[in-house]
Amino acid sequence: MNTWRNASLAVTALALVALTTACGQEKGTASPNGQAVGNAAPAQQPADSGYGSDGGYGSGASTAPKEAGQLAVWDSKELGKVLTDGEGFTLYRFDKDTADPPASNCEGDCAKTWPVVSAANATAAAGTDASLLSKVTRDDGTEQLTVGGWPVYRYAQDTEPGEAKGQGVGGTWFAAAPDGRKAAANADVPPVGGQAEAAGLSVRKDPELGDIVVDKRGMTVYRFKKDSAWPMKSACTGDCLKKWPVVSPVQKNDVEGVTTKGFVTFSRPDGIKQQSLDCWPLYTFSGDTRPGDTNGQGVGGTWYAVTPDAKLAGASE
Repeated sequence: MNTWRNASLAVTALALVALTTACGQEKGTASPNGQAVGNAAPAQQPADSGYGSDGGYGSGASTAPKEAGQLAVWDSKELGKVLTDGEGFTLYRFDKDTADPPASNCEGDCAKTWPVVSAANATAAAGTDASLLSKVTRDDGTEQLTVGGWPVYRYAQDTEPGEAKGQGVGGTWFAAAPDGRKAAANADVPPVGGQAEAAGLSVRKDPELGDIVVDKRGMTVYRFKKDSAWPMKSACTGDCLKKWPVVSPVQKNDVEGVTTKGFVTFSRPDGIKQQSLDCWPLYTFSGDTRPGDTNGQGVGGTWYAVTPDAKLAGASE
């Protein structure tokens, strides 16, 4: 009997250690109100390796690099603000490239389907930050335009200005926003498995609150004081979620300037999956109608914007 009891106590202790480690060291946790699971490994890439179709690259003909010219911003109903070249063609970015340091991983046949955009004579679009424009020298000596560090391309199957047929191709190609990030609607492109791609998290400097976290649309992210991080629990349910929608799960590689401590997906009892920072569930506010709004700040003395280290902006914990 003592042997069985000792074994049972050992198992219980190990389980408690595992759960505590989970939330404290960025893995999954569990709670009476739901379950948090660590970010799953990225979905397996399709057979085309993300370049396109037709043997991995598509059927575009070889295209010499074209000058970027006078860039412009296309306000697409489906994609949000999209950067275009001087001829009005959509510019794209490739997930397999890197921005820091800038580097292109689209060579050979890939560059036939996704022609590089030359940095020559590139001029920033009106109202955008010219300092975001730069260039990277490719292996063949071509100087390719970069925006926010990301090399940009055109898509051979876009035959007219205003087309964006390359959006979401291979789950790795996305229209570029004016700051070099993915156009807002990239989260609506279903990758392998049919689930929407996670929204990104980044930092915005608010004139009153300082650095705060925003989602992919630039909307302010909030925490609820009545929630708890350990055990992870959300006190916002039912009609509350209509005013305070949850932040959908985010991949760690889609986070800029925000802590990834306690960066887990919270599986709520209502079946909704919610992103957390430092094990705190995250929300947006329906009363914020445009990027930069902070109308949810201080509501009810319980809702506050989130700092990059997951603290309450302008309030005590």
